[in-house]
Amino acid sequence: MKRLANFCAGPASMPTTVLQKAQAELLDWRGTGTSVMEISHRSADYIEIATKAEQDLRKLMGIGDDYAVLFLQGGAALQFSAIPLNLLNGGTADHLITGSWSQKAYTEAKRYESLGLGKINLVAQGDGTDVPSMDTWQLSDKATYFHYCPNETIHGVQIFETPKVDVPIVADFSSCILSTPIDVNDFGVIYAGAQKNIGPAGLTLVIIRKDLMEQASAWCPNIMNYKNQFDNDSMLNTPSTYAWYLSGLVFEWLLDNGGVDAIAKINRKKADLLYRTIDESDFYANKVNPQYRSIMNVPFQLADAALDKLFLEESKKAGLLNLKGHRVVGGMRASIYNAITLEQVQALVAFMKDFEQKHA
Repeated sequence: MKRLANFCAGPASMPTTVLQKAQAELLDWRGTGTSVMEISHRSADYIEIATKAEQDLRKLMGIGDDYAVLFLQGGAALQFSAIPLNLLNGGTADHLITGSWSQKAYTEAKRYESLGLGKINLVAQGDGTDVPSMDTWQLSDKATYFHYCPNETIHGVQIFETPKVDVPIVADFSSCILSTPIDVNDFGVIYAGAQKNIGPAGLTLVIIRKDLMEQASAWCPNIMNYKNQFDNDSMLNTPSTYAWYLSGLVFEWLLDNGGVDAIAKINRKKADLLYRTIDESDFYANKVNPQYRSIMNVPFQLADAALDKLFLEESKKAGLLNLKGHRVVGGMRASIYNAITLEQVQALVAFMKDFEQKHA
């Protein structure tokens, strides 16, 4: 069976070698006679899996001992609630909106003002094609934290430099974690749904500076309390064991292939090739300010939207899957996460040029 190029925004493509290893171990993990899905999360065997996954992630990202690494559930969307419940603590949280996901985080956090947990301040709001200049931001005095989304999957807007603010930064890295090097020490909290650049849906990473785990509101449910989860090794309840195991295999794959520095070079080549193809054409267009173009999610429009359906039909026949743009933006979108190869992007570019020749 031939693996096709899956440009889905999430759940997204995973490395073929990782899936092959999981397939080989599916029925009998390390001679135990059972699947990883069938063993207790409290067993020594599974604790070994979980411990190694955390160690490998720490190595990949340079995470120090002053940070906790939590493997949770509920997706990044649950963290939209967990963050104010754990961190707001009667203060003010600054939120920057640059697209749909940072908008959702802001909207959810605003709900907690009515509970008296604190205030949510809108720093600035972009239009989905650009990032407001920092000199226009309305930052609070002594905010409890600053929240933003470095990469917006829907609009294809990415902020490459960490915002220069003097409070703990909370960042939704769901769609760009492990795609390019970052300094974890610049952040108070990094959170990410796993289903884009890490593993299957069902797992959520939270990397949090330990000194920020002591201020949860009384309203915070026990299972959403970061300190409680840390004290219980992310196993306050039964975790997403198979997703955790698969994520660990992805961490191994990254380490075996040179780590984040190496994959970042490939990601830049993929993005540059695709954007160059778009920019050199009058048939395709990308509306995002080039300074903030995502290297993970590349939306583009055809000059004639009436050709969208045909483009999707023919690209699918060519083995190029899930290129339909999000309904908010329309057009097309190619999500080129770590598991998408340069060769697959080259195949997409070749198809785009051929389609343009036929229909321009």
